Amino acid sequence: MASAPNDEVAIIKTAHGEMVVAFWSDVAPKTVENFKKLAKEGFYDGTAFHRIVKGFMIQGGDPLSKTNDPMVGTGSPGYRIKAEFNDRPHVRGVLSMARSQDPDSAGSQFFICLADAKFLDKQYTAFGTLLKGDDVLGKLGDTPTQGSRGGEKSQPTQRVGVESIKIVAASSVKA
Repeated sequence: MASAPNDEVAIIKTAHGEMVVAFWSDVAPKTVENFKKLAKEGFYDGTAFHRIVKGFMIQGGDPLSKTNDPMVGTGSPGYRIKAEFNDRPHVRGVLSMARSQDPDSAGSQFFICLADAKFLDKQYTAFGTLLKGDDVLGKLGDTPTQGSRGGEKSQPTQRVGVESIKIVAASSVKA
């Protein structure tokens, strides 16, 4: 029997280990649907966490991060999705959509909070939370960084690759 969509989780596999994320389909159904669709198509496989801000968040999901494209940080799936701002707080382990100044500019890029970031609440679409792999999140967040194209000290000095993001039945993940 196939599992219901709400019974699915994402396994984000990195060189530092795996993180398991549960989705909040109740508050961000279109965002969750988009993330799952991209993951199932293999869109995220071979990308990288291209932006790491210590004590704040790690950002990934840019297809330009598959290569060392100088425009990394600007990539998308070729479309945008409408924001689904909600009451879920941005705290450590929360999965949220990255975007530009336009609230409806998210596409594929996402971030995972390393700490409380309540200033993002109701301005970014929070759509899931870490179930397992907080130690992995911590290791990724501790990656040394250098100045990026825009001057922010957020560009990892070594590649922080995403080997794959798989959508699986929650029941298949061991506690």
